[in-house]
Amino acid sequence: MGKYDPEIHHRRSMRLREYDYCKSGWYFVTLCTHNRECLFGTISEGEVLLNDIGRIVSNCWMELANHFPYIRIDEYIVMPNHLHGIIIIDRGDANLYHQPCRGEAFLPQNASPLQNSHGTVPGSLSAVIQNLKSISTRKINQYNNISGGRLWQRNYYEHIIRNEKELNQICDYIISNPLCWDNDENNLGIKID
Repeated sequence: MGKYDPEIHHRRSMRLREYDYCKSGWYFVTLCTHNRECLFGTISEGEVLLNDIGRIVSNCWMELANHFPYIRIDEYIVMPNHLHGIIIIDRGDANLYHQPCRGEAFLPQNASPLQNSHGTVPGSLSAVIQNLKSISTRKINQYNNISGGRLWQRNYYEHIIRNEKELNQICDYIISNPLCWDNDENNLGIKID
């Protein structure tokens, strides 16, 4: 494989241009498995039944705050082939909401400029997600006694939560996700029951 050349190896970022993903804020993220394969468990009667691999992913998600002292995690769910969750980056700003999901909140609404950089910015949302993907993949490969197995799709979806109404809608979406599995775009028409 040749040396990295940003002119030919650049892939389009899904991140919001000009936004500093290191700043305090609330972020809704979705990560999908490679090829949207159902690896983490099943859905039965509107409930997620995680298998051992799904429990590893859930534990890795729960451990994030122990590895990144400036983040907290809020509502989340591990589905058969994806994970939805809310990550709070808290840099100690006095105006950042400090309660669990669904309370009164002041959430930052303005983006901050980010200098042009190449690669993952340390301390950013991308760095947190990169760590989650790396650690969970390594642990699952160890569990399966393989090396080099791919777990996650290359990118992830994120949404900057701008107000309490959005926060509540996203929390409702996360909580009710198993009930909507038959119509979920990540389901690919696979019947699990």
